[in-house]
Amino acid sequence: MSVLRTKSVERSIADTEDGKQTLKRNLSALDLTVFGVGVVIGAGIFTLTGRAAAEVSGPAIVFSFVLAALCCALAALCYAEFASTVPVSGSAYTFSYASLGELLAWIIGWDLLLELMLGASVVAQGWSEYLVALLEQFGIIWPAATAPGGVIDLPAMLLIAVLTMLIIVGIKESLRVNLVLVALKLFIVLFVIIAGIFMIDTANYVPFIPAPQPIASESGLDAPLMQVVLGMEPSAYGVAGIFSGAALVFFAYIGFDVVATTAEEARRPQRDLPIGIIATLIICTVLYCAVALVITGMIRYDRINPEAALAQAFADKGQAWMAVVISAGAVAGLTTVVLTLLIGASRVVFAMSRDRLLPSTLSRVHHRFRTPWVISLVLGIVGMLIAGLTPIGRLEEMVNIGTLAAFIMVSIGVIVLRRQRPDLQRAFRVPFVPVLPILASLICLYLMINLSLLTWIRFGIWMVIGVALYFAYGFWFSKARSEEKEKLSMDRPPG
Repeated sequence: MSVLRTKSVERSIADTEDGKQTLKRNLSALDLTVFGVGVVIGAGIFTLTGRAAAEVSGPAIVFSFVLAALCCALAALCYAEFASTVPVSGSAYTFSYASLGELLAWIIGWDLLLELMLGASVVAQGWSEYLVALLEQFGIIWPAATAPGGVIDLPAMLLIAVLTMLIIVGIKESLRVNLVLVALKLFIVLFVIIAGIFMIDTANYVPFIPAPQPIASESGLDAPLMQVVLGMEPSAYGVAGIFSGAALVFFAYIGFDVVATTAEEARRPQRDLPIGIIATLIICTVLYCAVALVITGMIRYDRINPEAALAQAFADKGQAWMAVVISAGAVAGLTTVVLTLLIGASRVVFAMSRDRLLPSTLSRVHHRFRTPWVISLVLGIVGMLIAGLTPIGRLEEMVNIGTLAAFIMVSIGVIVLRRQRPDLQRAFRVPFVPVLPILASLICLYLMINLSLLTWIRFGIWMVIGVALYFAYGFWFSKARSEEKEKLSMDRPPG
């Protein structure tokens, strides 16, 4: 019995047909695309774009977005192949179980829980800040003790509570609300883009690629691992600035992989999942590039306010009222992000629980709504406590490193499963295997070493806790181990 035992694709699919642990298949390609856009497009489109242009790339930030999208596309292709081959809840966890073995699957599941649960809590706090700011613009002052930075962040807790109830009621119902909010968000983004086009001064695009400049490097635990280990110093602008900008804005795309967590609830997963994942990337890339062109055209890159790029750009043009529109867009945008991350987290833990790497009670499905209500409720309560009572804003990089680690495992898994099971029917196939998956892994590794040493230390601690938990519970109670023991006992000769 080994920690490297795998769970066959056929067995993973068979588990989805267990009546007591079966989710309802009712998501279309459109639902999945809206799901993906809902999590990728958040407040970052209003802030990160301007910050990256001001600090590292200038107007050439457009090239950074395209480069980052190409990097994400490599990982997206790997996700699309796995999702169409193994249409089961759990995303990278399930894919890793089928190709890399139980221990690595557990590590990825634990890693995804970090990405999704912590991500939902961090974004809920950001939503709370935008909500309070929006209310203030209407003359409504939220009590300081229960506002962001107070004793308790009540708006963030209320948001997670409401969304948790919505998720329990049903995935389709959740996505109907998501559709409305995504439509509102996209309307505001398009409104901002169209309004900004008429205020563009083309002189601000010169030079489009500013001359390279050295920038002050971090020190100690805040220094990037790349700087600590390899001695590589960061630089801004020029061609190097485009690559630095790509590393920065790459994280604006994080979330498209959450689409794969709903594989078990897609009507035609072999067709709809690849469409949902790839369409999400295309739509988001177009919107990011358009906003980048508007910001750098409205105001010269070296005068952009990194903290409130779009709002300040419109204020400088005498349109301060646009700050209200942008805040409303951020509130709508972040609502969909939190909703999607909570759904993703519940589906990953559901898959792990169904495999008995976590207590099987967590995978209990509601008899009426056909949703994993127990784990949704547990994660909702945990998310409320984290978002409401802890200052976790500084842990945002943990979300990034967790996501990139999952990307690497999925990319490697595609190569392994191609070798192990060439006979499998694959509705979507990554071209140029193993070259593209290896390239995807190397790019993700490069982005990981751009993160701080402190982030790596925290990530290592989280992984150690996860491995300890696996050997304390999952290893002994996993369904695969029980089946392995049963098979051995049947094969053993009597007497």
